Amino acid sequence: MTRLAQTAGLTDVQQEILSTVRDFVDKEIIPVATQLEHRDEYPTEIVEGLKELGLFGLMIPEEYGGLGESLLTYALCVEEIARGWMSVSGIINTHFIVAYMLKQHGTQEQKDTFLPRMALGEVRGAFSMSEPALGSDVSAISSKGVRDGDEYVLNGQKMWLTNGGTSTLVAVLCRSDEGHPEGTAPHKSMTTFLVEKEPGFGEVRPGLTIPGKIDKMGYKGVDTTELIMDGLRIPANRVLGGTTGRGFYQMMDGVEVGRVNVAARGCGVAQRAFELGVSYAQQRQTFGKPIAQHQAIQFKLAEMATKVEAAHAMMVNAARKKDSGERNDLEAGMAKYLASEYCKEVVEDAFRIHGGYGFSKEYEIERLYREAPMLLIGEGTAEIQKMIIGRRLLEEYRFQG
Repeated sequence: MTRLAQTAGLTDVQQEILSTVRDFVDKEIIPVATQLEHRDEYPTEIVEGLKELGLFGLMIPEEYGGLGESLLTYALCVEEIARGWMSVSGIINTHFIVAYMLKQHGTQEQKDTFLPRMALGEVRGAFSMSEPALGSDVSAISSKGVRDGDEYVLNGQKMWLTNGGTSTLVAVLCRSDEGHPEGTAPHKSMTTFLVEKEPGFGEVRPGLTIPGKIDKMGYKGVDTTELIMDGLRIPANRVLGGTTGRGFYQMMDGVEVGRVNVAARGCGVAQRAFELGVSYAQQRQTFGKPIAQHQAIQFKLAEMATKVEAAHAMMVNAARKKDSGERNDLEAGMAKYLASEYCKEVVEDAFRIHGGYGFSKEYEIERLYREAPMLLIGEGTAEIQKMIIGRRLLEEYRFQG
């Protein structure tokens, strides 16, 4: 283990899990990540390895066959995995958001049905909130779920669905006006539906189409898709928690976990960029000495390392706050904002240290340079984080005059 990004107060079990994951990343992910990424190839063997390690059940309670670990353990594992290849951390993130939402909000029947198979990685989760015209305005969701006897009929188009093709269970947020009179606040008339489907593309069940992978600048390998519902019929017992109108709150609870995850990803990518930068700086020579001996490069390394350390500390704090049962939207927002911004800056500095070689696909830093921007927008843009942080600060520091 390196000096940077250490976490005090971990149990022996947590340290053992992290050591196992780091070993897996160094041996099974880093050597193949860049090749797979350039081919935009789904990392099937890596995912099978994560299943064998039990990582798909990391936060699922032991009574359902999971490891019952904390959000902190999960976030530290994500940090390690993102250090190897950020796309792999995306594959498990959406799975965990759905598992967490089921654990926190699902009916007993829903937990019994899905969580044991999710712990094994047999059922793979994805969640779907965004829409083509939506951006950050969740209240403007137009997809609808309308009651029809013992079923709901879902119609609408969703966007930016991570694991859209490979998942078999999607938590989909729709508007459902049932029991909510005209004029009800938009966030009080939303419902999360648990949609089971076959993996793959095209019409994956009657009324549900996954058109294909969206071609992206970075964050490749993982399948990002649209989801089109046209008369999709869902049994009433697949409303998350069994009650309509709770979807917005359920999704926001899941997104808080997701924001800690994105912060952890930022920490992992920044760590890897620092490792690449500090290593290259000691090998590359100019003017008769390694560039690491030039003060300009040492200043860069000093700034990069400080940012890695600061982002890690904030991410750990946000995870521990959620684990303690407290509200952590302020801490999660701060951690996500800082870690994603610092990640972008650390990656860019490592890119600059590499000089012209940073532009070559032969060097790993080229991949990181394309991956880092996704963190600036995933799970809420930097601007959204600042809005959340600002509102929460005004609640905490209300003027008493």
